[in-house]
Amino acid sequence: MFRWFRRLLPSENTFFTLFGRHADEIVRGAEQLREMLNGGEAVRRHYPTVLAAEDAADTVTREVIQAVRRTFVTPFDRGSIQTLISRMDDSIDQMKKVAKAIILFEMTEFDADYRRMGDAIVRCAHLLREAVPLLQAMSPNAQRINELCERIRRVESDADDIHETGMIDLYRHCPPDGVLRFLAAREVLDQLERTVDRFDDAANEIEGIVVEHV
Repeated sequence: MFRWFRRLLPSENTFFTLFGRHADEIVRGAEQLREMLNGGEAVRRHYPTVLAAEDAADTVTREVIQAVRRTFVTPFDRGSIQTLISRMDDSIDQMKKVAKAIILFEMTEFDADYRRMGDAIVRCAHLLREAVPLLQAMSPNAQRINELCERIRRVESDADDIHETGMIDLYRHCPPDGVLRFLAAREVLDQLERTVDRFDDAANEIEGIVVEHV
């Protein structure tokens, strides 16, 4: 009877399946946000998919939280599972904020720095998607996981430089009557930079899990 009951509950592998699904939505959101930064009609065309990816990721996050409560044995500490999925979710939540700001401020043209920030977000999304499944076999994959997290950290550092350059360009080329446009452009650039920061937070959590369990 007890064994039959346990078969109805989530297994350890459930978490890695859910992490993988969430990472897929992060990649989808990142790629669609990058398409928005091409400007013109691409803004409105790809905006709904960014929102859809964020909604799907939220659904997975809720499934992870429910699985934590219902699972006898988890692959690693329950608190770490919840923190990791929260950090992952923060990244796509931030993408949604970027997309909504672009629509709110009716931006349809973007300088190269915006597209470079978008490229950085896509790179981080793919690196995160590669790293998360490796947690299922932490010990043999520890070195590779740390390498991927370090690559996310380097992308984040590069994004800081892009953000700084972009802010300087915005200030230098702002016309006297363009203060409102400057403020809108600065907000979107700031939001892009924060998105990359959220990936760094996720990478730090992954590294912490590896340190604790390997």
